Amino acid sequence: QVELVESGGGSVQAGGSLRLSCTTSMYNYEYYRWAWFRQAPGKEREGVAAIGTDGRTTYADSVKGRFTISKDNAKNTLYLQMNNLKPEDTAMYYCAAELGAGATLSSDDFGIWGQGTQVTVFS
Repeated sequence: QVELVESGGGSVQAGGSLRLSCTTSMYNYEYYRWAWFRQAPGKEREGVAAIGTDGRTTYADSVKGRFTISKDNAKNTLYLQMNNLKPEDTAMYYCAAELGAGATLSSDDFGIWGQGTQVTVFS
């Protein structure tokens, strides 16, 4: 069974930075599309950033210029660098994976999910 494990969440003051990591033991990591999603209390889950097998990325408008998604195929690890954090970024962050090529922010395109890591930004 494929497992995704997120880490790196925490509490940070507005304007600060965090880097989330998502590690996995899957052996064919490079054939998957990857993404980060988040869900705040009382709100729907939303796609934040995604990366395809070709390395192309896409971002939600709310995080463009502040967040960067990347992956290290040698370490089977996905990252989300988050800079200039805002209180509205507070949410549980999840990584997700699915066999496929292109980057997408639709949760329907992903079938493998981690348990999440909490990010709290205070003003």
